[in-house]
Amino acid sequence: MIAAWIGFILFVGVILAIDLGVLNREAHVVKMKEALTFAAFTIALACGFAVVVYFAYDAHWFGLGNSVDTVDKVVNDGRLAAVKFLTGYVIELSLSMDNVFVIALIFAHLRVPPQYQHRVLFWGILGALGMRGAMIAVGAGLVQRYHWVIYLFGVFLVFTALRMLFAKDAHGSPNETWIIRQVRRYFPVTDAYHAQHFVVRIDGRRYLTPLAIALILVETTDLIFAVDSIPAIFAITADPFLVFTSNVFAIICLRSLYFGLAGLIEKFRYLKVSLSLVLLLVGIKMLTAGYLKAWLGPNVNFWLLGVIFAILIGGAVASILRPLPPAE
Repeated sequence: MIAAWIGFILFVGVILAIDLGVLNREAHVVKMKEALTFAAFTIALACGFAVVVYFAYDAHWFGLGNSVDTVDKVVNDGRLAAVKFLTGYVIELSLSMDNVFVIALIFAHLRVPPQYQHRVLFWGILGALGMRGAMIAVGAGLVQRYHWVIYLFGVFLVFTALRMLFAKDAHGSPNETWIIRQVRRYFPVTDAYHAQHFVVRIDGRRYLTPLAIALILVETTDLIFAVDSIPAIFAITADPFLVFTSNVFAIICLRSLYFGLAGLIEKFRYLKVSLSLVLLLVGIKMLTAGYLKAWLGPNVNFWLLGVIFAILIGGAVASILRPLPPAE
């Protein structure tokens, strides 16, 4: 099992090294075509990894698939593990879409130069992986030890979905003023950007730059959104390897999609409704897992994946057919 974790982390390290060391070695404005190309590459990698998951769990490579998944009380074979990975990947990716809009607000508020935005997002990935890894480890441990925690997660997700669905404001962002004030309280911060540096030395003293403030806000935003998205995947599986790997691929893809979606996502007026329905569906699945399995059989996760796709596609089509009226 340890070999599987080490191998995956090394694999992710290679992807990030290619991203920063080859494709984005020099600071530049990431064009939409470049962003969508890399996003398509990460999606293809996720689909390819699902195939690897199939064979790994089917043949029990590195000890994978040898334990009972506490969510549905079955041992994951290759097909079931692959479906759970893909379902978790789609759930995490869809529920993090709102994060793109908030990151765009942060960059606009701090006037982050476009050529430096990729650097913030790249290092934000590393922080997000660490934070989500810790949250997943705690969550998986709770689910495995106390199965009733699943129902608490379910109630929490249903409540969050209803709050999102009926809230007047479609998007939220962390309290930037409070966070910035706390950072400035303990660290000196420059007024101007210094190329793509997060820290600079002036007159022998170290200063944070506004780029560092942007990174702190992006990390805070990811932590806030992870509170909703990570419990959602425990409706699918409590297998730490499947939960973590699906989260990682979703984060990498989302940060690539940012440059292609940041200017478009606010045009999708039904995005909030779609995400709320996905969250509501996942929460209900958590609360009624036994009944759904008896009704739909062992393919309940496959059906869930199909319904999630239908909700997201329906929201996109409805947004295209009925776009937002032009601002006056």
